[in-house]
Amino acid sequence: MAPSQNMYIGAHVSPAGGLYKAIGRGVEIGADAIQIFNQSPRMWRPTKYEEKDFQAFRDAMADSRVKSVVIHAVYLLNCASEDPEIREKSLTSLTQSLRIGDAIGAAGVVLHPGSAKGGDVDEAIKRAGPVIAEALAESESCELHLEDTAGAGGTLGRSFAELAALIDAAGGPERLGICLDSCHLLASGYEVRTIEGLDAVLDECAAEVGLERLGSLHLNDSMTKLGSNRDRHAPPGDGEIGKSGLGVFLSDPRFQELPVIIETGHAEGGVSAEDIKLARRLRSQGARKRRG
Repeated sequence: MAPSQNMYIGAHVSPAGGLYKAIGRGVEIGADAIQIFNQSPRMWRPTKYEEKDFQAFRDAMADSRVKSVVIHAVYLLNCASEDPEIREKSLTSLTQSLRIGDAIGAAGVVLHPGSAKGGDVDEAIKRAGPVIAEALAESESCELHLEDTAGAGGTLGRSFAELAALIDAAGGPERLGICLDSCHLLASGYEVRTIEGLDAVLDECAAEVGLERLGSLHLNDSMTKLGSNRDRHAPPGDGEIGKSGLGVFLSDPRFQELPVIIETGHAEGGVSAEDIKLARRLRSQGARKRRG
């Protein structure tokens, strides 16, 4: 049997020139899902949107093939910072992202959970929890997806145990889920390239976090080897995961219904239609492998 079509494969695209234009950019490359920044990813200053901007986005999406959108929170956020001012800025920015997610009907906001820098990880998780909880309390319905990390430095979320601890520190709200990045999983030591390996990884995810909290996926190949703890994306099929491994990842039945975002493509300007076509082919090949 062919894999279900209920996997929304797409890419990170720009909303430059108007929030609704992100939909058109997704359509141009054949995307079923898109990821956007709601403001410059390296600046605290928010982009000001009005209801007409949100309505234009919703209208454009309703008339398109794009079925799912996720927002990526800006890179400056560190909900676990020891600096109260940084935590407050992170709260404000994260709340803004979630509220925009509410307004455009996003499937979720993806967040890098933060960093302990050189400090104690457990204490950093305790600091991050209340910030995450308050951002969710100050927004309405958009989910928040904590992204697993490659494990470099003091980044939080390098294991399912750490993701579970972050969720617990935030009080375990239903709207708090996770985003799994294929590159980050491999780099942090999780073998995702074989059916048996990925089964074991997802069994651990189920035990530690719960598969019901799976909200979105990032499909990135890795320039670095298993357990390298280095976050170095490669275009699909050009890294250590490879085409066969990505096919295994994409075809896992537990990932049905999720938006799958390619962040690093072969084209100079980003992800192309060919990258998305490749991902779909790899998924079909992975499904055939599973059938034996």
